[in-house]
Amino acid sequence: MLLIYTPKITSRLKFVFKQICTRILGISIDFTSVIEVFIAHSGPKMSYGAQPLGSEFFIKSNGLLFEQGLSDIEISVQKWDNTKCFFYVGEKSNLPFDIFSAAFFLLSRYEEYLPHVKDEYGRFTKEHSIAHQHKFLHQPVVDLWAYKLKAALKDYFPDITFQNRSFCIHPIIDIPMAYFFKNKGLLRTVGGFFSDIAQFKFRNFYDRFLVLFGLKKDPFNTFNYIINRQKKSNQKFDVFFLVGDYSTYDKSINLNKKEFVAHIKSIRDYCNVGLKTSFLALDDFDKLKEEKNRLDAVVNSHTTKARASFSKVNLPTTYRHYVDLEIQSDFSMGYPDTIGFRAGTCTPFLFYDLDFEVQTPLMIHPYQLMDFSLLNYTSLLDKKETLIRTIQEVKNVNGTFTPIFHNYTFSGWNRWTDFKTLFNIILDSPHDVSA
Repeated sequence: MLLIYTPKITSRLKFVFKQICTRILGISIDFTSVIEVFIAHSGPKMSYGAQPLGSEFFIKSNGLLFEQGLSDIEISVQKWDNTKCFFYVGEKSNLPFDIFSAAFFLLSRYEEYLPHVKDEYGRFTKEHSIAHQHKFLHQPVVDLWAYKLKAALKDYFPDITFQNRSFCIHPIIDIPMAYFFKNKGLLRTVGGFFSDIAQFKFRNFYDRFLVLFGLKKDPFNTFNYIINRQKKSNQKFDVFFLVGDYSTYDKSINLNKKEFVAHIKSIRDYCNVGLKTSFLALDDFDKLKEEKNRLDAVVNSHTTKARASFSKVNLPTTYRHYVDLEIQSDFSMGYPDTIGFRAGTCTPFLFYDLDFEVQTPLMIHPYQLMDFSLLNYTSLLDKKETLIRTIQEVKNVNGTFTPIFHNYTFSGWNRWTDFKTLFNIILDSPHDVSA
């Protein structure tokens, strides 16, 4: 066990130390603010504060973990070996940066609470993130900083042991619209035919006719493919279904459609099923609760996983609602159009509510890549190289690679050509990232 002395034990401090030391590095820790207890401890120990007590292993604090509420923080990002960091504290510290305060800033999403311009969907964008502005969005910096701490501790305490973790994948599949042509209801179906004619989409008109009369399979109905790939994978997929009401933002399928319900149940037999919350439910607790109850009734169990429509997270409201509904895991923390590490990590972490200064039981599973972000690359080679490079960044720190694909990604449509190949690369990556 690593004993940590600090003059004040705060919620912020316990949150980030447990994330870095226990979840990432696999070492148990304890805290004390009593000098005599710290001195008497015979095992590995470190102090964290404004100055060391003596000649012990010491990380200097910049003070953020002892504060409450939000304030304007001056951040100077500097190069640190193969990565970057901020909150420089000088050479008297065993690490030149206060990695715990820096990690807290990223993991708590401190910058998303501060005033910023939102996009057309009301989302925080990468342009306002410190990671994008200082060009370290492509790295899981929190994990890299943790490994630098590990190296420093091993130098200081040669007999200290860490529980090693292994690289793993956590595939996510979104189902925002289970069918492209089928099960839309009379008005939407007739409207679709007229829209095809008005826009001269005669191939669409022809395909719609064949699908509706049972002569061709709906292109978005890729459930058999998902199940077959799941059967061959050791890692269970998490599949998120949108069951909210039809709106300008969400083109959902009504649960009155028996085929849709049957597909949800068939997926549930092989994969984990979660709730894709509708756009309008993100700010409406009652609507969110209704959607969760709908999915609970279909799968006949308590839904514990959620992913927000458009990856929109309204901090702290969205996550507070999840906690109130006893949703245990969220998979919305990422940028849908950009590959990278929005919270600076590839390790799941608990949501810390900055307004209440409390760690909650909601586990945030950050994703690094959505299928849409790969459309920015024209050739299969470029897509493949980008994918492998991102996987390698996660593999370097033995983290969790979490990609998000959609049911229509496997449709075989032109824009999604070769995406089954890319998905297979991901599934094979625990064995050979150079595939």
